[in-house]
Amino acid sequence: MSSQLKSITSKGSQIFAQNLTLTQLAKSGRIEEAVNVFNSMTSRNTVTYNSMISAFAKNGRIAEARRLFDTMPSKNLVSWNTMIAGYSHNDCVLEAQQLFDGMPKRDDFSWNLMITCYMKNGEVDKARVVFDELNDKSPVCYNAMISGYAKNRRFEDAIRLLNEMPGCNIVGWNSVLSGYIQNGEMGDGLKFFDQMPERDVVSWNLMIDGFVQIGDLDSAREFFEKIPSRNVVSWVTMLNGYAKSGEIVEARRLFDQMPERNVVSWNAMISGYVQSLQIDEASKLFKEMPDRNSISWTTMINGYVRTGELKEARELLNKMPFKNVAAQTAMINGYVQSMRMDEALEIFEETRARDIVCWNTMISGYAQCGRMDKAMELFRRMPKKDGVSWNTMIAGYAQNHQIDRAIEIFHQMRDRNLVSWNSIVSGLAQNGYHIGALQHFLMMRKEGKKPDWSTYACVLSACANLAALQVGEQLHLLLLRSGYVTDVFAGNALITMYSRCGKIIRGRKIFNEMENIDLVTWNSLIAGYALNGYGEEALSLFRELETNGISPDEITFIGVLSACSHGGMINEGLKLFKSMSKDYLILPVAEHYACMVDLLGRAGRLEQAYDLVKRMPIKANAGIWGAILGACRIYRNPDLANLAAEKLFEFEPYKMSNYVQLSNIHADAGRWDEVERVRVLMKERGIKKIPGCSWIETRNELCAFVSDDSGKSRTAEVCTVLKTLSAQMRSIGLSSGCVLDCEGIMNSITTSC
Repeated sequence: MSSQLKSITSKGSQIFAQNLTLTQLAKSGRIEEAVNVFNSMTSRNTVTYNSMISAFAKNGRIAEARRLFDTMPSKNLVSWNTMIAGYSHNDCVLEAQQLFDGMPKRDDFSWNLMITCYMKNGEVDKARVVFDELNDKSPVCYNAMISGYAKNRRFEDAIRLLNEMPGCNIVGWNSVLSGYIQNGEMGDGLKFFDQMPERDVVSWNLMIDGFVQIGDLDSAREFFEKIPSRNVVSWVTMLNGYAKSGEIVEARRLFDQMPERNVVSWNAMISGYVQSLQIDEASKLFKEMPDRNSISWTTMINGYVRTGELKEARELLNKMPFKNVAAQTAMINGYVQSMRMDEALEIFEETRARDIVCWNTMISGYAQCGRMDKAMELFRRMPKKDGVSWNTMIAGYAQNHQIDRAIEIFHQMRDRNLVSWNSIVSGLAQNGYHIGALQHFLMMRKEGKKPDWSTYACVLSACANLAALQVGEQLHLLLLRSGYVTDVFAGNALITMYSRCGKIIRGRKIFNEMENIDLVTWNSLIAGYALNGYGEEALSLFRELETNGISPDEITFIGVLSACSHGGMINEGLKLFKSMSKDYLILPVAEHYACMVDLLGRAGRLEQAYDLVKRMPIKANAGIWGAILGACRIYRNPDLANLAAEKLFEFEPYKMSNYVQLSNIHADAGRWDEVERVRVLMKERGIKKIPGCSWIETRNELCAFVSDDSGKSRTAEVCTVLKTLSAQMRSIGLSSGCVLDCEGIMNSITTSC
């Protein structure tokens, strides 16, 4: 052999080897390594370019795939088809159509790709236009159309085309059957199966899979037993059904009976053990496997993560011969759940072919930890964002009380879905921006988005906090029209809304009409009775709850103890408080002690209340000291008020109302030096009096009045009316408290009148 021929042969072998490496790297998602191999190649052929185009496209880097396609020295038919397949994979239908129209030559695969691309995106009629342009239609194109019709629930069209197709084609029949199965139409699927002129093992396997998907394992097993000749897919489908349904013993029995096992069957069995948290059995089987693929490793790593064995998961990841993004994301998720973000970041930075799930897992982790600066840093670095990415950022900022940033992200988002709207509405409501929550609900409806029960629950909560009864009633009507009124969460929100708006009878009516109720429902009505001063009714409902065999929880006792406090039922409250730990095995928390302190304080038993606080096994919080301070004002105990206030200032050093209340207590006692001391303390701590704000709902509109805003229409007229009312109240001898309340309202509207 001549030296020149040897050189050409050697060069060809080198390109072949590099192309093979390139293809393997692309298949395993190691796109950056594939790019490095491609760039290092001194000689490339058409196969090289086609492999790299496919690698870019399958990893979502469609723009880079197109750039490479455009710079190819020479293109063959495979190159054009590869690029169209890439556009189809990335749902770029218009680009695929333009490329298809510009093709110098097409084969059956080209036409099939374009039909499949349209069908995948639900553009069935456009796919039919392409199909009709074909003069010589092959069975492949017929099957592409039939499969697309079936997947898009156009079964009549699929069957009509199947009957028009020359010759009987089992692939076409199976495509229609698959369409029925994938769309959950098992009844029609069974009828179609019975009408099939011939069946193969694929037909039988489709039926087994369909029954498995709807959880009918008995019917699946019946079909499995009837298969004339089973293949490994038959066994694996049945095995998967048992494993996913938690019938792990039956799954293992089937696994042991298999005449032959492939890696998929081993993975299915391991996955079943992982799902049932039998990690030792999964590990034992993993070690026995003759061959493992990336799914085997990923399943085991995920199993260790689910059982909290992060050390074992990390050790397995380190041993993994070819790490993939799924395994690395599972490990990242484990660290995220344990709030070990530095270790999660370490794995994230090592991950070369990050997909969108990997990015979102890290962003979600930082958001959960309150590290929104890190979350935003990653969000900005993301090459491609999806709805989950945007929604995670909105929810993260809202949960970390940065509602302005949440709104900013929300309004930057182009394609908002229901989760996006619910995230911003709930974020606004949870952060106290109740009017903002209602405004965004209105914006949502104007954009034509349909609210769900979660949306209604959030806006009803906002109405409850605003006591906006008319708006709440309108939401109730919308709930009735939408069909969500039967939802337990929406029902609970309605009870709370009506209760807080003072319509407790309406709240009870909702309770009585609800088809399904849970403990939250009982708690909502008990709390409503407490809030409206119906102590006896709250206790009666508590007893009704027990009669129905429902165990109360901590929230139940907060409601019923609060009812006793508001209703002045001291003995009943003391008995219930004692029975909590004795009869119900519920240890009191700070909120329960706050109710008891309030109960005793309202009854004038301040020393007993303070003694309870000193004997508590837990540390007192702001609610407890606030209850003591409130009682001190009612029963004029400035010394105890000083002590309670000092403790309260440790929790809420900048809450203006605490200082005002302490100042008023000392003013009532004539201790003006103490009043001055409180004022100096406020000045030293930079606490300024926040303008008072009141609102009233009139003509379906919430009108807010702020003490330093004299720009409201008819402000002077409102002030005049209030002054007149105040004078009349004095003249008929109403209590000074009522007169002061009236004057306080007047001052809230404007201080400049």
